[in-house]
Amino acid sequence: MTYVERLQDIVRTLRSEHGCPWDRKQTHESIKPGCIEEAVEVLCGINILRETGKADNLREELGDLLLQVIFHAQLAEEAGLFTLEDAARAAAEKMVRRHPHVFGEPVKDAAGKSLTEWTAIKAWEKRGREWEEAYLPDAFEEAALLLQKARERKKL
Repeated sequence: MTYVERLQDIVRTLRSEHGCPWDRKQTHESIKPGCIEEAVEVLCGINILRETGKADNLREELGDLLLQVIFHAQLAEEAGLFTLEDAARAAAEKMVRRHPHVFGEPVKDAAGKSLTEWTAIKAWEKRGREWEEAYLPDAFEEAALLLQKARERKKL
C-alpha cells in the first residue's frame, strides 16, 4: 500500500460510523478555509526552500494540501459524485491532451508552439462550459475573505 492509499484509508476511517465526530460532520463548504490556508502554506514552503534551500516545510505543507484534496475526494465519493481516481485520471488525461508535442508526434520548435497549443487546447476543452467562468469572480472574492480570516487566526 502506498502512503497516498494509506492516507485515503485514514480519511475513510475518520469519516466512518466509528470514526471521528468532527471529521464525520465536515462538508466541502466547512473545509474550504483549510484548503485555502494549506495552499498559502505551500507558497510559504516554496519561499523557505528558495531562501534557505530547506525542503522540510514544503514537504509537510504539500502533505497537508494533499490531505485536503483526499478529504474533498472522499466527500465526493460518499455523495456518489466521483472518486480520487476519477480526479487523477481527468488531470492525467488533461496533461497528455495539452502536451501533444510531448505525448504525440514530435513538433519542430515545440518550445515556441507549446504555449499557443496549450491555449488552443484549453479553449477547446472549455467549449460549451463557458458558464463555469462566471463563478470565478465570486470564488476569488471568497478566497480573499478566507485568506483574511486565516491571517486573523494566525495573528498576522
